[in-house]
Amino acid sequence: MQNKIIDFKEFFKDKKITVMGLGILGRGLGYTKFLAECGADLIVSDLKTRKQLATSVKALKNFKNIKFVFGEHRLRDFRGRDMILKNPGVPLGSVYIKEARKNKIPIEMDVSLFAKCAPGVILVGVTGTRGKSMTTALIYEILKKNEKFLKRKIYLGGNVRGVATLPLLEKVKAGDVLVCELDSWQLQGFGEAKTSPHISVFTSFMPDHMNYYKNSMRDYFADKANIFKYQKSRDVLIVRPHVKKIISKKIKSKLIVADVKNITDYKFIVPGEHQRENLACAIEVAKQFKIPTSNIKRAVKNFKGLEGRLQYVKTIKGVKIYNDNNATTPEATIAGVRALSENKKEGKIILIGGGADKNLDLGLYVNVVNTFCKAIILIPGTGTNKLLKKYKIKIPNEIGKDLKDVVQRAIKCAKRGDIILFSPAFASFGMFSNEYERNDLFMKIIKGIN
Repeated sequence: MQNKIIDFKEFFKDKKITVMGLGILGRGLGYTKFLAECGADLIVSDLKTRKQLATSVKALKNFKNIKFVFGEHRLRDFRGRDMILKNPGVPLGSVYIKEARKNKIPIEMDVSLFAKCAPGVILVGVTGTRGKSMTTALIYEILKKNEKFLKRKIYLGGNVRGVATLPLLEKVKAGDVLVCELDSWQLQGFGEAKTSPHISVFTSFMPDHMNYYKNSMRDYFADKANIFKYQKSRDVLIVRPHVKKIISKKIKSKLIVADVKNITDYKFIVPGEHQRENLACAIEVAKQFKIPTSNIKRAVKNFKGLEGRLQYVKTIKGVKIYNDNNATTPEATIAGVRALSENKKEGKIILIGGGADKNLDLGLYVNVVNTFCKAIILIPGTGTNKLLKKYKIKIPNEIGKDLKDVVQRAIKCAKRGDIILFSPAFASFGMFSNEYERNDLFMKIIKGIN
């Protein structure tokens, strides 16, 4: 490992960079502002309008070295530039990305560009169709609580709400650790850079984003596989058992299979066997840093869970309410339903679900819902329409007009001892700008109920 951090201000000064996709979640704003402060010559291009991006644009209004292009991308902005910084949502097959390649312009992304600029930082990357957020949070919590023992700083980046990774170049030093959640799109950047994290965790692999990948599980896995594809022999890959079966035997790094049998004496607040598998992965990462077991156990015991991931919110008149907003696939909702059904009688869960279709199979999901749920109340959307049209829901079911109406219907349906589980199994688009907006509204609605 090269023991250095580059002079990033000098590196980015006067560089001609096209930022493709500013967005409204904060990450695009974070690295755009950072590059502007470094003196880069920026073109910020986004398909959204100025009005839609108003909050992000306002935060950048004082920079004279930024030119905005709203409502379109222009081929000329992908010629004669030093690099393209691509937002994760932009497909690699985009005609504009192809134009940049034709002109031999490097395609960069936030986290992988950080890794290039800071080879002296130890990178811990976490991916998986499900479980990456919980595992990332656990790893960060354990390492952060042990900073004094480790004698190095721990930072959080990647697919974390409102967090841009590139600006961390201002803080990190060689030997520090960056723990980052990496979705398949962000891992495209690692594929472009032909690099992988030093310690990688692959939690799970199942169908998701098939609308983006055009029903190709091979293409989806190819992006995910960048988390270990370029690892060296001194690097480490940690997987849950079922992932081992799909990993090539030709990997160069050390392979560790996380086993829940090794953590039976750990006290962990989050329900579900799948969450304990995520915990097992996090503990294996901690072991790579030689953190004492007693220190790891203390951090795990104090872990409070993660918002939107099978999160207990409150009890209303004897009815427990859980927020599993980030369950955006049928498999994720299945895991949540099963976790809350453990050691309980069947038919106690009122499920709140529905939303936008992601072109995923719903057969097993329907079976689980019919078996373990008392009723299902649905948010309007293309996925909801598909569910009711193509599958037979045998339990009481209805569609609300919006999320507030759906929550009210669920509470009306529930009796003391029941559980209300908000676990959509579908994407948020259509009714919401993104899953975070959906999460925030749900939490606001629940907190407003006495």
